[in-house]
Amino acid sequence: MRPEGLVSSGSLDPGADWSNCAVKCGRMRMQDSNARFQLQKNTLRFLCSVLIKSGTRIEICKLLDPSVFDDPLQRVMFEEIRELGSIDSRRLRELLPARVTNRGFPDFDLNEFLAPHEVNEKEIDQLFESALQLLDLSHPDEGLSVE
Repeated sequence: MRPEGLVSSGSLDPGADWSNCAVKCGRMRMQDSNARFQLQKNTLRFLCSVLIKSGTRIEICKLLDPSVFDDPLQRVMFEEIRELGSIDSRRLRELLPARVTNRGFPDFDLNEFLAPHEVNEKEIDQLFESALQLLDLSHPDEGLSVE
């Protein structure tokens, strides 16, 4: 996505108005940042869902690089989910809050994180898509594609 008027026919347009470029580019970065944050949150919501099997969670955790989680709380959540391994989703949801709290997030509330509601069967596909997109970001050199 490019600011309009800055590029024409694949080359820089010398007559373009560059004054708004920084504002427009900054807005795009902010949107990208918000989209990435939501992608990471959706992936964690997927991993916490009672609708997926522990084997699915383990395989995704093996493939994901923790560094794709920019937010420290989300990275800790991912690391703790991965560490819990092959465990029932309901048990994971019981243990996760204390583990995240012990890692330095005393105000962590799993129910608040999963809000507005727990994942239903309709949403699970969208959340799975988020996990696949995050896997793409986790391994950019491997040419994985989710499209």
